[in-house]
Amino acid sequence: MIYLITGGERSGKSSYAQNLALRLSDTPIYVATARKWDDDFQNRINRHQQERNEQWTNIEKEKYLSEIDFSGKTALIDCVTLWLTNFFVDTKNDVALSLEEAKAEFEKIARQQNTNLIIVTNEIGMGVHADTHIGRKFTELQGWMNQFLASNAHEVVLMVSGIPVKIKG
Repeated sequence: MIYLITGGERSGKSSYAQNLALRLSDTPIYVATARKWDDDFQNRINRHQQERNEQWTNIEKEKYLSEIDFSGKTALIDCVTLWLTNFFVDTKNDVALSLEEAKAEFEKIARQQNTNLIIVTNEIGMGVHADTHIGRKFTELQGWMNQFLASNAHEVVLMVSGIPVKIKG
């Protein structure tokens, strides 16, 4: 099963996804896609790690998620926005190439057998219009990837102010 959890910033996506993972498995995998850009980001990573107890297997993977064996497991991937940022930066802001590479990685992990994938993403296009060209390009990338993920997901939940709203499944 593929679950996509989407919504705005601080809408409750990660909490909802973690609770879902624990309902599906006693020993889920948490895949953090963040790149450590600076000390503030490292503090955020540390805080998120402290929120999870010993039930969780924590894996940090910036881009190539298909290198992880998810077969027969429940995995929470948090989050698509940070994951896409890594492709976007590494391709020098090439939207088409970033989208192609991210889709290929997703397709590889989606083919793994007996897997529950819980994917957290952001609806950044629902917020303030990006004021830079690069920001607008990234918003397009995020929107297209979200559409692709939603079309492949069995269940899609939109988080609104901490309330899950099932929009597919």
